[in-house]
Amino acid sequence: MEIASKYTPQEIEGKWYEYWMEKKYFKSTPDQRKAYTIVIPPPNVTGVLHMGHMLNNTIQDVLIRRARMRGYNACWVPGTDHASIATEAKVVAKLKEQGISKFDIGREKFLEHAWDWTHTHGGIILDQLKKLGASCDWDRTKFTMDADLSESVQRVFIDLYNKGLIYRGYRMVNWDPEAKTNISDEEVIYKEKNGKLYHLKYKVVGSDDYIVVATTRPETIFGDSAVCINPNDERYDWLKGKQVIVPLVGREVNIIEDEYVDLEFGTGCLKVTPAHDTNDYELGKKHNLEFIDIFTDDAKLNDYGLNYAGMDRFKARKEIEKELEEKGLIEKVENYTNNVGTSERTGAVIEPKISNQWFLKMTDLAKPALDNVMNDTIKFHPAKFKNTYRNWMENVIDWNISRQLWWGHQIPAFFYGEGNEDFVVALTKEEALPLAQEKTGNSALTLDNLRQDEDALDTWFSSWLWPMSVFNGINEPDNEEINYYYPTQDLVTGPDIIFFWVARMIVAGYEYREQLPFENVYFTGIVRDKQGRKMSKSLGNSPDPVELMNEYGADATRMGMLLTAPAGNDLPFDIDLCLQGRNFANKIWNAFRLIKGWEVKEDLEQSSAQAKAVEWFENKFQQTLVEIEHNYDQYRLSDSLMAIYKLIWDDFCSWYLEAIKPTFGEPIDAKTYQATIGYLENVLKVLHPFMPFLTEEIWQLIADRTEDEALIISEYPTITSFDETIIKHFENTKEATTAIRGLRSEKGMSPKEALEVFADAQAASEIFVDVFSKLGNVPNFNTGNKPEKGFAFRVGTLEFMVPMSDNIDVEAEREKLQKELEYNKGFLNSVRKKLSNEKFVAGAPEQVIVNERKKEADALEKISQIEEQLAAL
Repeated sequence: MEIASKYTPQEIEGKWYEYWMEKKYFKSTPDQRKAYTIVIPPPNVTGVLHMGHMLNNTIQDVLIRRARMRGYNACWVPGTDHASIATEAKVVAKLKEQGISKFDIGREKFLEHAWDWTHTHGGIILDQLKKLGASCDWDRTKFTMDADLSESVQRVFIDLYNKGLIYRGYRMVNWDPEAKTNISDEEVIYKEKNGKLYHLKYKVVGSDDYIVVATTRPETIFGDSAVCINPNDERYDWLKGKQVIVPLVGREVNIIEDEYVDLEFGTGCLKVTPAHDTNDYELGKKHNLEFIDIFTDDAKLNDYGLNYAGMDRFKARKEIEKELEEKGLIEKVENYTNNVGTSERTGAVIEPKISNQWFLKMTDLAKPALDNVMNDTIKFHPAKFKNTYRNWMENVIDWNISRQLWWGHQIPAFFYGEGNEDFVVALTKEEALPLAQEKTGNSALTLDNLRQDEDALDTWFSSWLWPMSVFNGINEPDNEEINYYYPTQDLVTGPDIIFFWVARMIVAGYEYREQLPFENVYFTGIVRDKQGRKMSKSLGNSPDPVELMNEYGADATRMGMLLTAPAGNDLPFDIDLCLQGRNFANKIWNAFRLIKGWEVKEDLEQSSAQAKAVEWFENKFQQTLVEIEHNYDQYRLSDSLMAIYKLIWDDFCSWYLEAIKPTFGEPIDAKTYQATIGYLENVLKVLHPFMPFLTEEIWQLIADRTEDEALIISEYPTITSFDETIIKHFENTKEATTAIRGLRSEKGMSPKEALEVFADAQAASEIFVDVFSKLGNVPNFNTGNKPEKGFAFRVGTLEFMVPMSDNIDVEAEREKLQKELEYNKGFLNSVRKKLSNEKFVAGAPEQVIVNERKKEADALEKISQIEEQLAAL
């Protein structure tokens, strides 16, 4: 069989992915096996593959491939999220380029454009995951706007409303003026921005006095409905019960008193704008103040802004500053840095705003979700994220679930009157009509009298049902699939959505299935560059994963991602890691070519060295398998991969193959060859989840395989016992071989020069002499009396000696050793000088003293060895 001299992933990967798909290895249907289920964190339908996706999905594929090989019915459900804000923004921007406003064409036409956009772009990221090797059951691909998933969302809304857990009310929200919708607290990103602090003069009614109030947003004075002081602030006792005039506005507002005002901060006088500041909102409710909404939905001043009506808030700020200056109403302006809330999706500065929204009561729902994470019924990896989770869940607030968007799941509430409270909740308008007739007592109401709420539900209100809705577990709660696949086993996600998604899925799981949605949550870290910066398009420091796969191959890129990807900790990614992955692939390929290139002779006897090497690798593989599986159990996938890497690169390729390979041009015995093929197959099996393409290619080249014998569905190795003594003796053999090779190099001896080695019986019994003799080119190994002259080397406490060769210049060797001896004696003196210094010993940390004493002991041992060598010369 002709085997290519070089491994070319570009030719191999597409071939095997197509084969796996054709043979339906990824497909899962319920059967007698135990299920192992992962649901993909659905990427936004707007998205393309980035390094975070690459990491997350590689980890999921490793877990699912391992489970498949371990005999589980492995089911990985793929899909995408409709991403309300992001997708609507894309479609709005596209229409804007054509001079079209969504409000001009109306809801139905706009949704047609949104669906067209989704059908065009929605599958891109899923196709890219196929290039990565993701072994998802693609027949199960779901989209959060699929009809059955949409029905699930509507049914849950109706159920929670009927339970009294969903309500509608006016609240302070985070308003995104670019997307023209409110967003949750978790979607607000705070950024440090340079601004100004304006000290404004508020004249006291009925006098020439004024007080100074500081603000970073002078445009909000149009919404002021009070000025607040702390009742314990003696500076302002004279203000109590009085009124002040809001600058420019001319409105007279009351001085109110509340201990909320910090005596130490600013001037001690606080302007209160209840409709546009979260803290002021609470003061407004407490003191029954007027709520004056001064902004339009796109953050322009409305009619309350007087002559600034219709002007953008930031432009108005500059103009208002000028007018205040001209009218002598500014005492001073200072440069000021503060944290400004911005929208995660659009980047717009958030405007606090009073709005009528839908909310879900979370306090009672959160309790089982909190308890079952804290008691490890659901395990977090790493466990440090339990504290983050607990802090949020113990202080959970009602979830604002409505968004002022058209793209998404339209809220199933139907209004029948003019007021905001005149509504019923139902799945369809037809189901809503009798409810509305009953509620109003008006049987004459018709479908034309009903109008559905324009708002859509928060994107997360659909994805919190994802582990259930992908198996239709809401609409048909007792169907075969939900009962078989749910709960799922492992969730792989980022800690940045622990509140958005993870917590809420757990809440939904306990509410609708009375059980956990997944057993384990593996939190990935953030992918960073060599300088520690988060990879992003804006910094230009993020490589394109598809380009990496094109250059290095998917296997090498997967390996590069996972070599330094500890759970929950950030990943310091370097493209050189992909190069390391490619080099590893080439190493395995060349090892395979070497093995397949040997001529096998059936009647040839296995040598003693080969027998020992075979026995050692059997035990070494089992020892490493224990380590690999332990790391899997601890969700330390990087450590599992590193153990596999060392097993293959060091133990199999560098030592085992070297120990068993026949003399050049000679055949190998069948017994050793068959054992070697078996070991190669075993290492391919444990490597397959990480590097699926390369391993399948070699597996299929080793022997003719039927489709039932493909590596992807082969049986994963099982742990058996191993003999640590055999492993230890081979380790000693490796060290002795390394030592004698070093001695050859140091003394200028040719590797081809056969050497004689002497050792005592103890040393001979703790190495594999036959293997050492072969690897070290030592045909004569003696346990008799050592020669008078020679070179000694040690492996731990075991001592070996090579007799002096005629090829060695004794005088030059003696001179070299003498210099080495003098250097070490000088080093020893300097260490002892430190240790005899009482001040140093008294003041230095304990560990420093320990290190110095170790240096002393090492120097003494080295001096003793050199003196022995000199004596031997």
